[in-house]
Amino acid sequence: MRIENPILTGFNPDPSICRAGEDYYIATSTFEWFPGVSIHHSKDLKNWQLKARPLNRKSLLDMKGNPNSGGVWAPQLSYHDDKFWLIYSDIKVTDGNWKDSHNYLTTCDTIDGEWSEPIYMNSSGFDPSLFHNPNDGKKYFVNMVWDHRQGNHNFYGIVLQEYDHNQQKLVGEKKIIFKGTDVKLTEAPHLYYINGYYYLLTAEGGTKFDHQATIARSKTIDGPYEVHPENPLISSFAHPRITLQKAGHGSLVQTHTDEWYFVHLTGRILPKTSDPLLDPRGYCPLGRETAIQRVEWQNDWPYIVGGNAPLEVIDGPEIDEQPFEEQPVKVDFDADTLPLDFQSLRIPLGDEIVSLQARESHLRIYGRESLTSLFTQALVARRWQDFVFEAETKVEFNPTSFQQQAGLVNYYNTENWTYLNITHNEEKGRVLDIMTLDNTTFNQPIQGHEVVLGDAEAVYLRVNVDYNDYYYSYSLDGKTFSKIGPTFESYKLSDDYIQGGGFFTGAFVGMCVQDNSGEQLHADFDYFSYNPNRSK
Repeated sequence: MRIENPILTGFNPDPSICRAGEDYYIATSTFEWFPGVSIHHSKDLKNWQLKARPLNRKSLLDMKGNPNSGGVWAPQLSYHDDKFWLIYSDIKVTDGNWKDSHNYLTTCDTIDGEWSEPIYMNSSGFDPSLFHNPNDGKKYFVNMVWDHRQGNHNFYGIVLQEYDHNQQKLVGEKKIIFKGTDVKLTEAPHLYYINGYYYLLTAEGGTKFDHQATIARSKTIDGPYEVHPENPLISSFAHPRITLQKAGHGSLVQTHTDEWYFVHLTGRILPKTSDPLLDPRGYCPLGRETAIQRVEWQNDWPYIVGGNAPLEVIDGPEIDEQPFEEQPVKVDFDADTLPLDFQSLRIPLGDEIVSLQARESHLRIYGRESLTSLFTQALVARRWQDFVFEAETKVEFNPTSFQQQAGLVNYYNTENWTYLNITHNEEKGRVLDIMTLDNTTFNQPIQGHEVVLGDAEAVYLRVNVDYNDYYYSYSLDGKTFSKIGPTFESYKLSDDYIQGGGFFTGAFVGMCVQDNSGEQLHADFDYFSYNPNRSK
């Protein structure tokens, strides 16, 4: 069996893999998108299915007001004592000298069940994880420590502390066990005990193109840790021509067939036409994805098979392939709940904002705040998972004010999006318009040339994405579509373009409604389709 990378396409970074019997699960970061944490399931390490988003209620995760790319960073999933343990952060501040990071634990007997109320752990830094020590039966908590002091490096080191589940709190001495290598930016700690050694896996170098995974070992859990003689374990930094860039942050798993694999963050850049090879190295609108590599052991050190650069195709484990059913291209909103592919921003959207019951076989969305709001947006969207795809919806909306809009959005964060929307114009009545925000610069590229909709009851809205470019079109009969507005550049919906850096998500496409009059006017969406063209 051959496995093609990436195994989790689109925005699925910071993978944490665990095995429960013959089942495999990967948890990835979701940042400001709700519900929090994506968990995918596999039986063979090749075929993966989105199985759960466990942080699905406010008591577990309330990100109202969180900054862009705040929220859930680098969750860690483990299976022990016949249940799943999920460690996660809620990052409340990302700018300036501080990272206000609150770390929690929740547990569940099943991966898609109702997870327990959160147990608060600490707030000293991000990327926390829990280690179940087979030697002494104790549990240990590790995270990076953030240092805000002027003149100090922000990444102070990896701290270790015992966790007592009976008391539901961290206990005993806190000890810095690893300060990292000269690459610095040491984060994402995971502990393992293998063949008499404790292994500390970290990520270093930031999460862009100089990213890497670093591994060190010690005979005692609190160190000192010696770094791998051929560190890094993996990196794309020295390989600007390979497809899988940004390789780093990841975790190890031993299969039930006694084989070892490493899942890791990666990013695929758009095709380059005129830019030089190295500066800029490229743009990744699909966000940071998850890839997998085979691992071999030499002298009690793990090595990536084929070298420490990520491979696009690897040999899978000695397990029969077990694929899942293909997901439908079109969602008709006939079910009681939205498919897991869809998420909202920061908070759950109750029936008073998003309803599948208000009108049969429709998604009704009641207008709320603007696309620049960090609080309550009436937006439902899914990831870009392909460089080439077509997304479409059919919407009914009858605005009476220019403050009311509904339609199809391509969104990175509150400062970067394009939006094809139905709105109201005083002279023309109901119209189709386009609004954009490009690193906070607002524009209406067809102002004065809006499409007058007249008495058309429903409007079909479509976006076509083709690698570097995308454009909108519309139809009043669902058959003949007309292009509207300019052709947009895909790279502007990427981590690598966003002003200021330090952003970590990816492009989304979806449906939204705004009503800045406060009347909460609704729109009805008949369906939403996402149709990839993976042959290109």
